[in-house]
Amino acid sequence: MSSLATKPLIDAETTLMFSEAAEGGAAVERFLTTNAAALARLSAHLQANPPRSVTTVARGSSDHAATFGKYLIETLTGVPTSTAAMSVSSIYAAPVVAADSLCIAISQSGRSPDLLATVEAHRKAGAYIVALVNDETSPLAAMADVLLPLYAGPEKSVAATKSYIASLAGLAAIAAGWAGDEALLDALKTLPAQLKAAFALDWTSAVKTLSDANNLFVIGRGYGFAVAQEAALKLKETCALHAEAFSSAEVKHGPMAIVNDGFPVLAFATSDAAGDGVREVAQEFAGRGASVMLANVEAVAGTIALPALASHAALEPILMIQSFYRLANGLSVARGLDPDSPPHLNKVTKTV
Repeated sequence: MSSLATKPLIDAETTLMFSEAAEGGAAVERFLTTNAAALARLSAHLQANPPRSVTTVARGSSDHAATFGKYLIETLTGVPTSTAAMSVSSIYAAPVVAADSLCIAISQSGRSPDLLATVEAHRKAGAYIVALVNDETSPLAAMADVLLPLYAGPEKSVAATKSYIASLAGLAAIAAGWAGDEALLDALKTLPAQLKAAFALDWTSAVKTLSDANNLFVIGRGYGFAVAQEAALKLKETCALHAEAFSSAEVKHGPMAIVNDGFPVLAFATSDAAGDGVREVAQEFAGRGASVMLANVEAVAGTIALPALASHAALEPILMIQSFYRLANGLSVARGLDPDSPPHLNKVTKTV
């Protein structure tokens, strides 16, 4: 047991994080069904008026969703996609060149001043604004040319879960519709049911490895890098566990030097070529004696197997993060913490 506590203080299945994360599949189903007409109009607009570039505006978990969107948009459409540095608008008030561009803003509350300032600067500069936001009454929602409410419902736990999952699904729907990718569009139809199955998967084998840990790496690549970022944040946020996210390519540089016997590594491997790189690094680290926990459709020798569901490679990370949320909730409780109320954190952070 972790030195943070001698025994769990609460039942893991009674937390808000548990119940809210369990609603991920229902949230995605609401998002896709209720926004079907708006998504169709957005697809038609983007196909008729393809932007020269895409800029995402987000912070925290929403920014990790934006990373996922970047990979999807660039692989499916080839349009360069970057993340806005919000202080450029909110602090420096610098001019933005955004004509013929698409700006995708992602937020739970839609109320952070720096996010609003950045979106407004892009809007005034001629960008087409799409907002993925959980609060339809927010200032961000009012700014959008196309509003796509997340329909995640109330999220009271400080740790965002179902709203993040809905954001990932929303970005997949935007990219698939824009590109006319029928395979991905068809796979999205089965995502809600698969998310429910993913939440039921047993990842408790990782609790023993992480209950006394102080540091770990979280590895992903391609579509899976965004959920590695999100998992690392949630481990810090809910488990008081220092976690760093790396691409399986980037980790082969300086960070690899500190991976040795017993060092924990959590890895997310998709079924595509990017996943091959993750599996290769996982096996290399395991060969050094590291404790490698690998989310993969099939078990890989030398690693601690975390079961994963097969789907379209672009959607597999969404299923994996759904399984991870249940693990993070249980690990937090096992370490004597309350995942719903991390110290020093608030549900809405209003940065300027």
